Amino acid sequence: MISDPVRFNEAIACFDGANAEDPHTETFEGVELPKELLYAKRMTAWLERFAPDASEELRLAARCQHIRRWNIPRNQYPMNRRGYIQWRMALATFHAETAGEILRKVGYAQATIGRIQALLRKEKLKPAAEVQILEDVTCLVFLESYFAEFAEKHEEEKLIRIIRKTWAKMSPNGHKAALALNLWPDLRALVEKALAKR
Repeated sequence: MISDPVRFNEAIACFDGANAEDPHTETFEGVELPKELLYAKRMTAWLERFAPDASEELRLAARCQHIRRWNIPRNQYPMNRRGYIQWRMALATFHAETAGEILRKVGYAQATIGRIQALLRKEKLKPAAEVQILEDVTCLVFLESYFAEFAEKHEEEKLIRIIRKTWAKMSPNGHKAALALNLWPDLRALVEKALAKR
């Protein structure tokens, strides 16, 4: 249930406006789009499929999860596991702060903003069901839209580790949705191999 459709739509428009400034692009169905704007729309589309009764806060969090992500490039941190974790933590804080500024501007209450920011930081909320839904949707978007390109750049053993880590983040419902994805045969075989090794 959306408390105020006008305010909600204004927030979405502001998120999309920010992500439309992404200098990186991706071609989808013959159209070149800002990368993070396309990602945000994919998150919304998957959330609607996976959790059609999602709360207003969860819908907003899904739409702005990677807001202005390009502002903090991966190469600003050491190219190792520790650097990756530092980068991800910095991004989570940045996304939460950036989204908070927009949400305040369009008139959301601080309590609502705080909950959305907690979702973006993947904090253990009570109840934590929405954090898990957001995690499931994130993983599904990755597997459906980004895994093929990722797989071209890495060796099989690393891909198997990534699949297993992704699977561990997901709920049983997320697993079910992932197994129903229409993946390329070689990618599906890789997923099956990774799960068989668990």
